[in-house]
Amino acid sequence: MVRGALGKLYRDGEDIVRQGNSGDSMYVVQAGRVEVVQRSDSGGEQHLAFLEAGDFFGEMAVFEKEVRSATVRASGEARVLKIDKKMLLRRIREDPLLAVNLLKTMSHRIRDLNAEISHHKEIHL
Repeated sequence: MVRGALGKLYRDGEDIVRQGNSGDSMYVVQAGRVEVVQRSDSGGEQHLAFLEAGDFFGEMAVFEKEVRSATVRASGEARVLKIDKKMLLRRIREDPLLAVNLLKTMSHRIRDLNAEISHHKEIHL
């Protein structure tokens, strides 16, 4: 990994954000890979996704004042850039296409979740 680059370097298994904690920033994976997991009612963890360079997470915290819905941790060494609401809004003013791309990704994630919910409902009928 490049020394002196923007973003923070996380070690394998190190939490970047924790489910249930408050947040006001989103994150962009610059290098490496992170894993998104969610605590289950039984106390275990459920794997939700792996995200790689160019992917982002935590965007819901920028738009809502809710707690984190999942834990994200480094899967191997990962460099991740933290972006607060003020910085995000400034970048969107400079490049409105950024907002469109953010919305596309969020829409895609919602569509995937809807398909997964529908699939689980079919199995349990």
